[in-house]
Amino acid sequence: MTRPSVEAEPYPFGFDLAATALLIIDMQRDFVEPGGFGETLGNDVGMLRRVIPPLREVLAAARAAGMPVIHTREGHLPDLSDCPPAKLNRGAPSLRIGDPGPKGRILVRGEYGHDIIDELRPVAGETVIDKPGKGSFYATGLQELLAGKGITSLVVTGVTTEVCVHTTVREANDRGYECLVLSDCVGSYFEEFQQAGLAMFSAQGGIFGWVASAKQFLEALP
Repeated sequence: MTRPSVEAEPYPFGFDLAATALLIIDMQRDFVEPGGFGETLGNDVGMLRRVIPPLREVLAAARAAGMPVIHTREGHLPDLSDCPPAKLNRGAPSLRIGDPGPKGRILVRGEYGHDIIDELRPVAGETVIDKPGKGSFYATGLQELLAGKGITSLVVTGVTTEVCVHTTVREANDRGYECLVLSDCVGSYFEEFQQAGLAMFSAQGGIFGWVASAKQFLEALP
């Protein structure tokens, strides 16, 4: 069977479609929509919203190809028992995790703002993983889920590039997964972080993985 191959950096990414999953990280209202936690920190959410159109195309194609789709949501239990003080009390944002906000309590599971945006809403059969940290493997069942499905490669999308996406790809790399990051389907509030973050993935012969555009990935799908 021919393995699809994506024209990527630092070299083509070959993958087994049956052993590859699409991972969509933290495309939540609190991060991506006006009035959410991200905007209260002084960020321009328009920087993240740029990823929505290409990511919608990738998601539709992945569904059509029968790829497993996994969504993640960063957030905490209502009593914040899984939110360490180092995260809860950092800096001086106008709102902190757990505070009431325009979309419900900030980054609390079950609140409106914690959920995934309508444009990328999961459908029946797709997995949604709630994570308390930046990485998708920490304190979640992601490792067991991937092993159970025989997944060896991940197509990684979502936000933000330098925080949750980077942490997840580094976790995945240490666990032996091959990761393809789609450059226009990951986003940062800071353009300089976006560019540096993308360069880090494929540096030194692909130290953490590969980088390609949504178009390059879509062209490779059978």
